[in-house]
Amino acid sequence: MEFEIERDALLRPLQAVIGVVERRQTLPILANILIDKTTDSVSLTATDLEVELKTEMPLEGGQPGRTTVPARKLMDIVRNLPDDAAVHLSQEQERIVLKAGPSRFSLATLPADDFPTVDDVEVSHRVALPQSQVRWLIEKTHFAMALQDVRYYLNGLLFELEPNHLRSVATDGHRLALAGLSPELDLAEATQVIVPRKGVQEMLRLLDHTEEQVEMVLGAGHVQVSLPDIRFTSKLIDGRFPDYQRVIPDEDGPCAVVDRETLRKALVRASILSNEKYRGVRFGFEADQLRIQSNNPEQEEAQEEVPASFNGEPTEIGFNASYMLDALGAIDEPTVHFHVRDANSSALILGEKNRDARYVVMPMRL
Repeated sequence: MEFEIERDALLRPLQAVIGVVERRQTLPILANILIDKTTDSVSLTATDLEVELKTEMPLEGGQPGRTTVPARKLMDIVRNLPDDAAVHLSQEQERIVLKAGPSRFSLATLPADDFPTVDDVEVSHRVALPQSQVRWLIEKTHFAMALQDVRYYLNGLLFELEPNHLRSVATDGHRLALAGLSPELDLAEATQVIVPRKGVQEMLRLLDHTEEQVEMVLGAGHVQVSLPDIRFTSKLIDGRFPDYQRVIPDEDGPCAVVDRETLRKALVRASILSNEKYRGVRFGFEADQLRIQSNNPEQEEAQEEVPASFNGEPTEIGFNASYMLDALGAIDEPTVHFHVRDANSSALILGEKNRDARYVVMPMRL
């Protein structure tokens, strides 16, 4: 294998795939990146056995070949080369030699045949959507995923696809986030897939806010997302996601209408003196205000009063401040609605006009 490429043309795809490479590896080859040179292109592939990223760019000339090199060492070398450098890569036995002007580096390689790549995904469903829509669904819900829960199906994000509806749902058992859109999808039947946390994080990093199309291919055990210059593949979590519709409160109960930013700032201040472990705060809903109280084992206390309009009987409910702040941060509208019933019932939080994103927070005993 041998080819020459501009430094920037090599750095961009390296930066795109390097996020998959973990610093601590179970297998030495997972610290490497696969370089595959053909007669008219060169591709870079990185994987952690759960997520794979592959980028390919046209490149004429050179000699075809395949090998793997230490990903982060290659990245650091290329990143620190002069901006206008021409990078020459050649394979010499079990080494890759990189030359750029007066600089020369020799890197150890591992056999390309040992590099674990994802087989072609067996397509069961294929949809195309604007990048901005997929990113919006992830942004509005990903923070509610569980972290290393024994209920492994909660450690990911559910995508629910129907012929004219697409939803993303995340829950850790204490709160739930749901977002939905109504695109026209070419689907014969509804389907659900659970993308693991690492895959969700990489999708969020790769997708932007443009209307450029992204193709999602769903298979029996994988999801594959194809962008113009990169292909992302992730294993799916094999499990049954809980019936989330059952835990979403109705909107027909008492409702408090509050200015979102005023409430958010008051909650941040009150949470400073909450119990550091449980982060509990007490919400007191009254006809014309929302009172927020917190205290901690050091007998310190905080109280905030936020103007609000509440159409129910005075009610006090304990909530986790962090969960509430996450929900408020995900809502774009200036005014939010709190649907609450009593101290033992979950709260439904949503924007005043947009019902496409909904947030449920379970109560706490304080």
